Amino acid sequence: MTIDLTRRTLLQLAGATSLAMAAAAAARAEGMPQGGGPTYASRTPMRVGMVTLRVKNLDKVADYYRDVIGLTVMERSASVARLGAGGVALLVLEARPDAAIEPRNAAGLYHTAFLMPSRKDLARWLVAAASHRVPLSGFADHLVSESVYLDDPEGNGIEVYADRDPSQWQWSEGSVKMATDELNIPDLLSLTNTRVADYARAPEGLRVGHMHLRVGDLAQAESFYHGTIGLDPTRKRNGAAFLSSGRYHHHLGMNVWQSQGAGQRDDATTGLAWFSLVTAKQDILAAQEERLRKGGAQLTTLANGVEAVDPWGTRVRLLKA
Repeated sequence: MTIDLTRRTLLQLAGATSLAMAAAAAARAEGMPQGGGPTYASRTPMRVGMVTLRVKNLDKVADYYRDVIGLTVMERSASVARLGAGGVALLVLEARPDAAIEPRNAAGLYHTAFLMPSRKDLARWLVAAASHRVPLSGFADHLVSESVYLDDPEGNGIEVYADRDPSQWQWSEGSVKMATDELNIPDLLSLTNTRVADYARAPEGLRVGHMHLRVGDLAQAESFYHGTIGLDPTRKRNGAAFLSSGRYHHHLGMNVWQSQGAGQRDDATTGLAWFSLVTAKQDILAAQEERLRKGGAQLTTLANGVEAVDPWGTRVRLLKA
């Protein structure tokens, strides 16, 4: 397939007239002021495992993640679709045809971030997205990573990104330097042939690199995800906080930009059902469970871990790898 892939094409897909506008859109997606090696996120003591979404139109949403992100459909029925990459399940979609769409000002999912194994993979994906005229909502250079933003058919946010090598991340007093700068599109696209869309399937190493949540109160969210779950703060600014395990830039982002003061989520709506944090270390899992029980958290015992509920009803599963 021959593609007329120009900067103008990408800007049109992002609904922007300039790179600055696209970066501004990405700034809104990450809450930054305007203007690691991909396996690092999975080598940390804890990492994001998989995500489960409640959706109204199962076929439409499953086809989107298959065709746009390149996930492989591993299981599909009238009520559920399981998708992944490299034989690893990353996304489960549960059919809720009668559900209302979760409001943007409710607590819940801000975006699921799919981490490409390499910068070249991100370039190949971007060429394919542009060739299929996939609407984009922004793209930016975050210093630690390079990102493209979009939404699935039911408004669930998505980030597709590639990390810079961790040696290039700048840390100061426990805080990692991030920004929302203009993405150098020509430099990114120089890694691949822009005239041929050769991204038909997600690379085997694609994983969910991080989750970004809408919460009702930042201090309360930090108390739960840092104090109880055990993730470490890596950055805080502009109504958002970022946390990680093992000095990754962030496995979890949280913000109150649209959801300040949000109450309990409605399980009868679409959106995030649960996500998992996975560890290979039994002592970490045991410590998490002890903190949760001491804190009076609502817990459900699972075969390989526990499920906890955050202050707004978002469920997080802590699982043994």
